[in-house]
Amino acid sequence: MPTTRPLSPHLGIYRWRVNMLQSTLHRLTGLFLCLGALLVTWGLIAAASSGKAWDIFAAFCTSLGGLILLFLWTWSLLFHLCNGIQHLVRDSGRGFGPPHRDRAFDPSYWKAGWIVIAISVVLAVLVFVLLVLRMGGGAT
Repeated sequence: MPTTRPLSPHLGIYRWRVNMLQSTLHRLTGLFLCLGALLVTWGLIAAASSGKAWDIFAAFCTSLGGLILLFLWTWSLLFHLCNGIQHLVRDSGRGFGPPHRDRAFDPSYWKAGWIVIAISVVLAVLVFVLLVLRMGGGAT
């Protein structure tokens, strides 16, 4: 007996919300942090090996591709940290009661989700600005 009903809700009925974006980003940044650990391992092995090995590692890290990877790794770390802190705050249960379940109501955690993303980007840029100032001798 054929049925025309789908077995599960179709993806078209879901609206993309910031909490879905955060969940996806949290998983992807966790994976990227694991891959970034390989870069740290390479640096530690290069530092322990020889000056030539360190020079190769340093040349990679100061190349455009290396700087982009380091910036993305820094942002991943800061986003993962900020999102984890937000999860700890959400675990208190504030803003999840019956009055907040109305479909017309935008929950406070949607705004907080965009704030977490923005703060992580600002912190990553701040870290790199401080590093550039430090490398250029502008900061002590």
